[in-house]
Amino acid sequence: MNDTALFPLSDEHKMILNAARDFAQSEIAPIAAEYDESGNFPSETIKKMGEMGFMGISTPEEYGGAGMDTLAYVLALEEISKVDASHGTIMSVNNSLFNHGIVKFGTEEQKRKFVTPVATGEKVGAYSLTEPMSGSDSATMSTTAVRDGDDFIINGRKSWVTGGPVADYVVVYVVTDPSKGTKGISAFIVDANQSGFVRGKKEPKMGIRASATSEIVFEDYRCPAENMLGKEGEGFKIAMTVLDVGRIGIGAQALGIAEASYEAAINYAREREAFGKKIGQFQGVSFKLADMKTRLEAARLLVYNAAMAKDRAEKTGGRFTVAASTAKLFASETAMFCAHASLQIHGGIGYSKEYPVERYFRDAKITEIYEGTSEIQRLVISRMELGLR
Repeated sequence: MNDTALFPLSDEHKMILNAARDFAQSEIAPIAAEYDESGNFPSETIKKMGEMGFMGISTPEEYGGAGMDTLAYVLALEEISKVDASHGTIMSVNNSLFNHGIVKFGTEEQKRKFVTPVATGEKVGAYSLTEPMSGSDSATMSTTAVRDGDDFIINGRKSWVTGGPVADYVVVYVVTDPSKGTKGISAFIVDANQSGFVRGKKEPKMGIRASATSEIVFEDYRCPAENMLGKEGEGFKIAMTVLDVGRIGIGAQALGIAEASYEAAINYAREREAFGKKIGQFQGVSFKLADMKTRLEAARLLVYNAAMAKDRAEKTGGRFTVAASTAKLFASETAMFCAHASLQIHGGIGYSKEYPVERYFRDAKITEIYEGTSEIQRLVISRMELGLR
C-alpha cells in the first residue's frame, strides 16, 4: 500500500520499487518467520539480492553497483523491510555504512578491492564503531591501532557489529593518537578472515534476529597501512558523515515496518467481528488506523525528502544532516507507534507467533536505537538548528 501518488516517481523508480516488492514477496516472505526463529544468517537470499542489484543500488556501476540514486535505494529498502526487517538491515549496512563510506573516502584500489564484491553480493561488509563502554558517546572508544612499519597493530573489543559473525570485510574505527581526542581516531578496512580477528559472542537479540550481530575482538591484528580509510585522524569525521546516510536507510527500514504493521491492522479490522460488527467500524479501532495512516505518510515524505537532500548535497557539497536525522527520528517512532497499535488491534492473536505482527513489534524497537537513538537525533537536530556544531 505504498501510496506513491503522494510523491512523483520516475519510471526507473517505479521499476526498482516493483522489482524489490516482487522479490521480497516471492523470495523473502516465505522464509522470514523461519529465519527470525532460528537467528541464522540468510546467506542465499543475500546473494540473490546482490545479483538483483539491491546490495549496491546507489554504488557506482564501475564498482559493481547499480549506479542509481538514493531515492531508488530507499524505495527498494522499504519494500524489503516491509517483508523482513532483518534482510533490510543487512541491505542497509552494506549499501550505506560500508559501500558509501569507501566510495566517498577510499582510494581507487580500496573501492575495487572491497566495494565491488560487497555490492555484487559475493561478500558481506560491516561497520564497527560501538564498543562495550562507548555507545552514543562514540568518541570515548578505547580500541587502538599502533604503527609498526607498513602495518598498524590493532587491539581492542568492538560490540554490536551488525554482520559481525559473517562479515568478510569490516570498516572499523580505532584510536591512533589518544592525545588528540576525536582527531586521534582513524578508520581502517579490515579483512575478517585474517589472524588476530576474533568473532566474539553472538547477541541473542529481541528483534532483527537474522541480521547476525556480535562482538569482534582484535588481538594483535596486523592491518596494512594502505587499508586506512581516508587520512590518519579523519576517522571520526568519516564515521559521522557515513551515519548521515545510514540514518536515511534506517528511516526507510522503519517505514517498511510501519507499512507492514498498518496493512496487517487494516486487513484484520476488515475481517474480525465483535459485538455483531467488523471491528474497523468501532471508533476505538478506526481512529487508531487513521493515526497510523497519517504518521505513515508523513514519515514517507520525510524519508524520501532526506534521500533527495543527500543526492543534492553530493552535487553541491552541502549537508543533509538535519534531513537525515528528522527522517530517522520520525520514521522510527512511527514504526514503533504503528507496530504497537497494530498489535493492540489484533488483540491476543497479535501476541502469537502465528501472526507476523509480534515480529514487527520486536523489529520496530531497534530503529529507535541503532545508528543514533531518538535522543541523539533530537540532540543532533537541535544543535544544528541552533548553530552549535
